[in-house]
Amino acid sequence: MILRHLCSLIILSAILLNACKPADPSSSGSPAQKIDKPQVYVANYPLKYFAERLGGDAVVVKFPAPADEDPAFWQPDDATVSAYQSADLILMNGATYSKWAEKVTLPESKLVDTSAGFKPQYIEIKADSTHSHGPGGEHSHSGTAFTTWLDFTQAIQQAETVSAALQELVSKDVAEQIKSRMTSLKLELDSLNQRLLAIGNKLVNAPLVASHPVYHYWARGYSFHLQSVLWEPEVVPDEKAIEGLKALLAKHPAKWMIWEGTPAPESVAKLEALGVKSLVFDPCGNVPDEGDFMSVMKANIERLEKAFHSP
Repeated sequence: MILRHLCSLIILSAILLNACKPADPSSSGSPAQKIDKPQVYVANYPLKYFAERLGGDAVVVKFPAPADEDPAFWQPDDATVSAYQSADLILMNGATYSKWAEKVTLPESKLVDTSAGFKPQYIEIKADSTHSHGPGGEHSHSGTAFTTWLDFTQAIQQAETVSAALQELVSKDVAEQIKSRMTSLKLELDSLNQRLLAIGNKLVNAPLVASHPVYHYWARGYSFHLQSVLWEPEVVPDEKAIEGLKALLAKHPAKWMIWEGTPAPESVAKLEALGVKSLVFDPCGNVPDEGDFMSVMKANIERLEKAFHSP
């Protein structure tokens, strides 16, 4: 009799404890059910910056390219491609930027080409030689120039396309916030544009040389008279590279080389021996070690202004 009474008490206690448990927020129909934020996958860091700055906390932005690879030549694995395909929004740079996207199928309903608005202004380039940097292997820069955002008028158009796409994913109140943030971002990008225009006007087509062929839109947008070689910041040029540069300088007497990143001291010394100074203008295609897209671009322009004494 006592044993039966104890069993009854244990069963009753278990029922009461279970009734007092909080509802599982992941269970169907629960009032505390978690609502996931829209997942936005992007092709490069500038688009990541635009999407995060404009979307704020309303969206989750994913940029899975490794830090040590050029996103333009990066090849995602199958799992990463699947993640892009499952996203709520896919922001691509366009202008043949993501070579991997030509080999997979991405859902058209989620895909946004942020540079489509100025497609008629794409620059086509010819480059017969191939080279490699990072783990991406051999590649060529022939075809469509893809560093579109270095002309800040084009960067504004890309950001506006990002803004419009994000507004489709959120509530009306959040959409209004995105519009407001876009106004602020546009003002900052236009300020960078005006500063570069002033530098271009000051140089008046003075010859420049770039360490890498990624500045086509930058040169066109700001009237920089630019020729390119195929050098890497971390690689000291050998005699063949130096001789090639000498031949270029004989026809294009540049006094400055524009680098994507900080060059090796030995490279700087070799250039100075030829009467060429070094200047960094980081395209910022991948996540910077310090700061963000805007701070990197401001630092780029400050270096140009200091070098060319622009107000």
